Amino acid sequence: MRKAVIIIVGGIVALIVLLQTLYTVDMTQQALVLEFGRYIKTVKEPGLHAKIPFAQQVTRYDIRVLTSDIKAGEYLTLDKKRLVTDPISRWRIAEPLEFFKTVTNEAGALARLEPIILSELRDELAKNNFVDIISTQRGAIMEAVTKRVRAKATEFGIEVVDVKIKRADLPVEVQASVFARMKAERQRISRQYRAEGDELAAKVRADADKEATIISAGAYAQSQKLMGEGDAQATAVYAKALEQDAEFYSFLRTLEAYKKFLPGKSTVVLGSDTELFQYLTSSGYTASGVKPK
Repeated sequence: MRKAVIIIVGGIVALIVLLQTLYTVDMTQQALVLEFGRYIKTVKEPGLHAKIPFAQQVTRYDIRVLTSDIKAGEYLTLDKKRLVTDPISRWRIAEPLEFFKTVTNEAGALARLEPIILSELRDELAKNNFVDIISTQRGAIMEAVTKRVRAKATEFGIEVVDVKIKRADLPVEVQASVFARMKAERQRISRQYRAEGDELAAKVRADADKEATIISAGAYAQSQKLMGEGDAQATAVYAKALEQDAEFYSFLRTLEAYKKFLPGKSTVVLGSDTELFQYLTSSGYTASGVKPK
């Protein structure tokens, strides 16, 4: 019985020693081997490894890219505008020994890294105007912040991949006033465009009226010219007819006058010696001015 107990105890001790001797490193990890707190080696190859039991300890660190999401804060821009941003950083443990000596673990790393990020971000935002930060310069600003944070993080064994900001907004209490000013500005611009459009339309209408007047005047002048030419031709015809038979021409003109002065049942009172009635009173002529056979 005693022998069996010894065997069991020996087996347990051997198991414990074996467990203290062997350790595994995952493919997503790297291990730091220490002997009574003194650095021995860094293990980056995944798999099963051995160490001196009880005397050596293994500290594992993630080799993947880690993320720190920093709480949103308020910053002041170059043009004294308040800006709310929430930075986010990606980083990895590049030197496990330096990491262990300076910050020990991920919580310690975040405690040292986040103040650096906030400080550099605050300094860089203070060099730029609000409109540039939210429009054209955002990428350049974050590249500058990343470069400076990366340089300072190397002393902790940390490699900073990048620093970004998820959003850049105005504080809630000033958003309404800013939107009101933006709306007023857009309305001012729209009124300006409408005024310019009305001015251009008035100019186009004036030019069109001017052109129409010129065309109308030209057409009227042309019509008067044609009428004058027609009257001249008619006068010439009349003159020629008068030269051929003056009496007959006078007779036709008188008939035309009768037609105009004596329409329908109209009554015209004239003296008997009026020249208009010469063909009505002359002997041998009827009321129509024609001599009967």
